[in-house]
Amino acid sequence: MKRKSIFFAVALLGLALLASSIWVWQRNGAYGFNVLKRRGGTYWIKMGADDARLPLPMREALKETVPAVSAGQFYWREFEPGYEVAEMPVMSAAGEVDRILLNRIDPQRFRFVVRSAPEGDKGLDEWERALPSAVLIVNGSYFGLKGQPDTPFLSEGEQLGPRQYKARAGAFVAREDGSAGVRDLTRADWQGAFTGARNAMVSYPLLLGEDGQNHVNVKSRWLANRSFVAQDRAGRILVGTTKEAFFSLDRLASFLRDAPLDLALALNLDGGPIACQSVRLDGFQRRFYAQWEAQVREGAPKGTEVSLLRWPVSQATWAMPVVLTVERSR
Repeated sequence: MKRKSIFFAVALLGLALLASSIWVWQRNGAYGFNVLKRRGGTYWIKMGADDARLPLPMREALKETVPAVSAGQFYWREFEPGYEVAEMPVMSAAGEVDRILLNRIDPQRFRFVVRSAPEGDKGLDEWERALPSAVLIVNGSYFGLKGQPDTPFLSEGEQLGPRQYKARAGAFVAREDGSAGVRDLTRADWQGAFTGARNAMVSYPLLLGEDGQNHVNVKSRWLANRSFVAQDRAGRILVGTTKEAFFSLDRLASFLRDAPLDLALALNLDGGPIACQSVRLDGFQRRFYAQWEAQVREGAPKGTEVSLLRWPVSQATWAMPVVLTVERSR
């Protein structure tokens, strides 16, 4: 009887694992299996707005009155002709609450490529090994449950992502002639913006539009590491990543509008723990792994309720199914 009980228990466990595997494959494909393998999955933990498990910049952003911030002093450094880097402090009256890792690039000297790895087997380290000549690797736009691009997407001339898509925010477009920039899709269609492009991706929201104003109309308290691609009035491309998770999207747009970057347009990219950045220039290297994202619900029974994104393998880095890369022009 004891052997039979053990046999049935093992059989039931096997059936449960098989059923779970089938469900994961149907819902998430290879991406889902690699997420489990890489970091053990993902879950949310609930806490108060002043919980010590939240980093200080998040707690500052969750105060009843969010501190006003402005750009601190920073300097551009050019390590290769046409490629500059900087770190811009985000300063409140009490001190630094965030820092933006900046890249400023001349599109006539460097080429931009958007890439996809829907299997979920490439994080920052794996992308670096796969693309040894890329000088910048940063996360791109959004992806679906199976790791496929969730917005229209051109990678070296190949169209990926949905063919039917209603875009009202913006796109980043890199053309064969060496030009690149952010396109405001408020009054244009993405198909027209993609015409003549070799690499392009739709993303949202548009942070700064052609009018130079904040285009994020919905105020939010969703906090995360942020990435964005922008274009300044001299035609240079800026790519930035926040080190902390102080910014909601509406406050990030306002900050970039007022920062001394001379931006003409700015487009948000995907955010949270996926917002990683690698820079490999002659004489300069930067490798940053993001880790923060939190949803905030007002009016909970015990006040403001924060759901912090976590994963079982805490030291694991996230896969990046969609990336924007910069390479030296051939």
